Amino acid sequence: MRRPLIVLHDHLDGGLRPETVLELCAIPLPFDEAGALAGWFDQRGSGSLERYLDAFVYTLAAMGTPEALRRVAREAVEDHAAAGVIHAELRFGPLLLPSMAPEVVVESVLAGLQDGSDASGVSTGLILCALRHLPDSEKVARLAGRYAGQGVVGFDLAGPERGFPPDDHLPAIHLAREAGLGLTLHAGEAGGVESIRRAVDLCGADRIGHGVEIIEDCIVSDGVITDVGAVATTLLERRIPLEICPSSNLATKGWSVSQHPLALLHRAGFVVTLNTDNRLMSATTMRQEAELALDGLGLAPEELAEMTRNAATTAFLPEQERSLLLRRLDF
Repeated sequence: MRRPLIVLHDHLDGGLRPETVLELCAIPLPFDEAGALAGWFDQRGSGSLERYLDAFVYTLAAMGTPEALRRVAREAVEDHAAAGVIHAELRFGPLLLPSMAPEVVVESVLAGLQDGSDASGVSTGLILCALRHLPDSEKVARLAGRYAGQGVVGFDLAGPERGFPPDDHLPAIHLAREAGLGLTLHAGEAGGVESIRRAVDLCGADRIGHGVEIIEDCIVSDGVITDVGAVATTLLERRIPLEICPSSNLATKGWSVSQHPLALLHRAGFVVTLNTDNRLMSATTMRQEAELALDGLGLAPEELAEMTRNAATTAFLPEQERSLLLRRLDF
């Protein structure tokens, strides 16, 4: 029997079905057939985060009504269920759709997540994202706080890392904290170890989105991490989870499979979780990420199980719900 999976880092606007984009997109698309469009969206060979993100123009253009948002959210949960996921935390920037009131955006997405959960049994949470190069993070944090306890479980800073440190958004982070939300910040995807340090030491992140570049603060000898620097030591000592997304990392960093440090970090004691990031742009599912981890990155089945348990114990859930989730894991 296939073991259940948990995803903590999955962008709603990066996981649409190609057929849904074809049906709902409000601007001309590069292709008018689902298979060809899926191939165009596949950014695994992009080699750069910037090029990887260009494709979002079309997915956002397919999410421009409350009905479309509800459908996209429902389909995301259904697709995760089909891939063996039992708990999914999805994230999205609610201000990326200025044609609708932010409250309408959030409520439409929450309704779709509930639809998907009711149909599949997958539990869900919504993380609201602000973009670090834009000045509206406090507005997003206030919005997230308004829906805390109603399906919104966390606050995130996404977007370009270089030149836009997370501590520029400390007022928003404080608002999210005051609302009792979990704090997960994109860091160490493309901004280096210093980005991770700022997210942890200056912002108090509960989880790090990606964080894969922490390997730059480690010394590797004969396929093993033998020593760690100050930032890596902090992650290890504080048990701060890394939301690692292998297929996405391979695409945006231009790494070969053998270069990805997932197994190295896990075996050195980092709290590693496995995630999808953007299922459409990385042409992936959680089941495929698990297969990549096992067959390509050299994880043993029990190591993958441990990563899934890491995800359950660090999900943005009340303690009672987290305990129920842990009991659903069939290890």
